[in-house]
Amino acid sequence: MRKERNKWEIIIDVLEVIRVEEKAKKTRIMHKAYLDWRNFRRHFNFLIDEGFIMKCNPDDECYKLTENGGNLLKKLNEVHEILR
Repeated sequence: MRKERNKWEIIIDVLEVIRVEEKAKKTRIMHKAYLDWRNFRRHFNFLIDEGFIMKCNPDDECYKLTENGGNLLKKLNEVHEILR
């Protein structure tokens, strides 16, 4: 059973799914990150709005990390390791 995650742990999980999948659709990201639709939407929209993830193509429904998204994931993982 997973413990309750904070905002940054959820963001790490979402970014990690997108990084591993390279091109992932919303439903797959949501399921792999173990999120319900409401929480997924909140965090996903934050990542889109801030430019950490983007659509693969304007007409496509898959998403990928931006360079800033990759940098954010790296920094959050570093902080997470320090706080363990």
